[in-house]
Amino acid sequence: MDRTRRLLPVLGRALADAVPTALLILVVNFFLLRLAPGDAAEVMAGEAGAATEETLAAMRSRFGLDLPLVDQFLAYLNNLAHLSLGVSPRYNMPVAELIGQRLPGTLMLMGLALALALLAGLALGALMARAPGGILDRVLSVAVLLFYSVPGFWIGLMLIVLFSVKLGWLPSGGARTIGQGLTGVAALIDQLRYMVLPGLSLALFYVAIYARLVRAAMLEVRAQDFVRTAAAKGLSPLAITLRHVLRNALLPVTTVAGMHVGGLLGGAVVVETVYSWPGLGRLAFEAVMARDFSVLLGVLLLSSLLVLVANVAVDLIQAILDPRIAVRS
Repeated sequence: MDRTRRLLPVLGRALADAVPTALLILVVNFFLLRLAPGDAAEVMAGEAGAATEETLAAMRSRFGLDLPLVDQFLAYLNNLAHLSLGVSPRYNMPVAELIGQRLPGTLMLMGLALALALLAGLALGALMARAPGGILDRVLSVAVLLFYSVPGFWIGLMLIVLFSVKLGWLPSGGARTIGQGLTGVAALIDQLRYMVLPGLSLALFYVAIYARLVRAAMLEVRAQDFVRTAAAKGLSPLAITLRHVLRNALLPVTTVAGMHVGGLLGGAVVVETVYSWPGLGRLAFEAVMARDFSVLLGVLLLSSLLVLVANVAVDLIQAILDPRIAVRS
């Protein structure tokens, strides 16, 4: 009960920051996208080979693309007020339904990548902090620097070459085996096999960041007086590391992990394209190529809301890890 009462001001402050930010993102996204040249009618006419001026005008009129910019924005706000994201000219179906089909795949991929990055980053950072300057620290520092400096698409291609082409252990693309009618645990294992390579490609960059952060934070916390006091009381090194050092070292990691939700969504565009993964990032890429601004606006709005929700969650987690944050808020 005390913890709930302590967290309420933190939640209120985080929501007070999130609501105007979401409104500003909505306005900026809409008007910036409308500055881009071309529209969905031109792209579809180009793909068809030819179209008359009357056909183009009819297509623009059907999807409201011929309205003045302010009227299009008011129509967009009216759709949002009715919990609608509009209709996609490209796919000729509601944008919300289209996003609903792709969102689970991206969320699963992001969840796997973030979990891998946090677990591996914490483990590597803790190992590096055990003996700073030692052989293990130097070897792991070189490894995480490699993960940080190599582009994600190149890592994805190399993983495909090694694990799919050479070894044949994992599939190189898609989301599941088609035509086998798998169900239950077999279907879950099958989908996990398809997620391993794209999840690794998306996670390795963040493994490097979290490992460096954990190493630096643990070395800083170990020099604090309360850690020396805990050692003087006779606590074992493992207990000191788990109860005092690692808990305090998690604060900067949670802050950065919340900020990385947006980066994971951006990275998903490349990874989903390399692995033919049917997710939100690939849908956004297809929407850009087709000038389907209705879909792109929906994807951007949803992505922004996911980032804001993640930041609210980070504020709450930090308040739980360090009660002083809740008191200051």
